[in-house]
Amino acid sequence: MPKPEAPRRGAVEPFWRTKTLEAMTPSEWESLCDGCGRCCLMKLEDEDTGAVHHTDIGCTLLDGLTCRCRDYARRQKRVPDCVRLTPEAVRSIAWLPPTCAYRLVRDGQPLYPWHPLVSGRAASVHEAGISVRGRLSGNEEEFSEDELPDRIVDWPGLDPTAA
Repeated sequence: MPKPEAPRRGAVEPFWRTKTLEAMTPSEWESLCDGCGRCCLMKLEDEDTGAVHHTDIGCTLLDGLTCRCRDYARRQKRVPDCVRLTPEAVRSIAWLPPTCAYRLVRDGQPLYPWHPLVSGRAASVHEAGISVRGRLSGNEEEFSEDELPDRIVDWPGLDPTAA
């Protein structure tokens, strides 16, 4: 569980502490994304158990350096199985990373100190080692479907700050 953000004396509570996911403006919603890229990793679902396994392979549109989508505005046209995060989706998706701000807000938890909304710096997610930067084996077009099970990794589903 994240350590609470340090309240500033006389400061107004930040929107993510006072608004529901549904009440956020589009810009507030988008700003919740910390840019880690973990949700943009290829995932495999076990047909027997329903368990979801992350791989170290990025979506074809995931930029491994910026950890952002190369064509965010048209991502769902270019990648039909791209999951668009909405309040409803955030409430039903079990595979969101434990560090995901959408998940934390959904669960009434504080954001991590490295989250750009808290730190005030976009690079803090990379500096904290949370993002996929330097961890990708490549993008999905570089691997065959048969190779995907060999690329399963645990780190995207782990909280790296948990002791």
